[in-house]
Amino acid sequence: MRQLRYFVAVAEDLNFTRAAARVHVAQPAISQQIARLEHELGQELFDRSGRQIRLTAAGEMLLPFARETLDTAARGRDAVASLAGALAGRLSTGTIQSPPPSLLDVLAAFHHDHPLVEISLRTANPQHLAEQVAKGTLDAALLGVTGQPLPAAVATAAYTTEPLLALVAPDHTLASRAHITLAALRDQPLATLTHGSGLRTVLETACANAGFTPLIHAETDDISLLIDLAARRLGVALVPGTGLVLSRPDLVALPVHRPKLARRTVLAWHRHRPTRTALAFLAYARAAASRDSEGRPALSESS
Repeated sequence: MRQLRYFVAVAEDLNFTRAAARVHVAQPAISQQIARLEHELGQELFDRSGRQIRLTAAGEMLLPFARETLDTAARGRDAVASLAGALAGRLSTGTIQSPPPSLLDVLAAFHHDHPLVEISLRTANPQHLAEQVAKGTLDAALLGVTGQPLPAAVATAAYTTEPLLALVAPDHTLASRAHITLAALRDQPLATLTHGSGLRTVLETACANAGFTPLIHAETDDISLLIDLAARRLGVALVPGTGLVLSRPDLVALPVHRPKLARRTVLAWHRHRPTRTALAFLAYARAAASRDSEGRPALSESS
C-alpha cells in the first residue's frame, strides 16, 4: 500500500523531491520504494531520461488502479474505525494561499477531537485544488471563487466573504486617505497574484465592470511576496485583511469603496464518494461558519 501511495504522489507531482515532501519521507526512501515496485511489476513506471520525469505507458495504466486501491483502503479503515466509534486514517486537505484564519481554527479543533486522524494541508491555486479533489487526492479543499467551471465530481459550499484592502507603502500618494474608490486605481501600477487565483479574478472583473483595464506591473504566485511588493512600491496590492497585513508598519491598508471588493471562498469535496474524515471535517467547518455570521455565512451546498 505504501508503494502505491508513493507512486501516486510521484505520478501527480512528476518530481521525486516534491512527492517525498508531500508524503513526509526522505527522497531516497521514496525512490527506493518506486524502484522496488517497478521490479515487482517488471515494468518501468517512469521515464527518467529527460530533465523532467514522465509516466511510461505502464505508469499511465497503473495510476487509476492505484488511486482506486488507495481509496478503497481508506474506506476500509474508516469502516473498521467506526466499529469502535473512533475516527482514524488521513484527512488530506488543500487551500488557497492566505486562507481565512477560521480554516486553521477548524483544523485545530478537528485534530483536538480526532487525534487518530493524520492531517495534511497543501497550497495551490483553486483550479488545481479542484482537480485534486475530483481525482480523490484531496478529501476537501478551500477554494477562492474564480468563475471558472469546476469538475463535475466536485461539490462546493459557500464559506467566507472577506473584504479586500488596498495595500500601499506609507509614502504612497494614496496612503493619507481613509479609504479609496476603485476608480483611484485606474492609473496606479498594481501588483497581483497570477491568473487562476480568486484575487486576480476579483480585480480584473471589478476593473472591467468599471470600464478600465488594470495596470499590472508585477505578479507573483506567492501572497507573502505580493504583500512585500506593495511595501516596496512595486504596485498597489488587493488582499484580504488578515492580521499579517494589518500588523505591518511598512504598509497602509485602505478599505475600497464604490464598489466594495471582496474575496469569496468555498469548501470543496468529492460529490460522489466523500470520505468519512472529509464529512466529519466539513461538519466542523459548517459549525464554525454558523457560529460566525459576520463574513462567514452558514454553508449552502451547490447543486
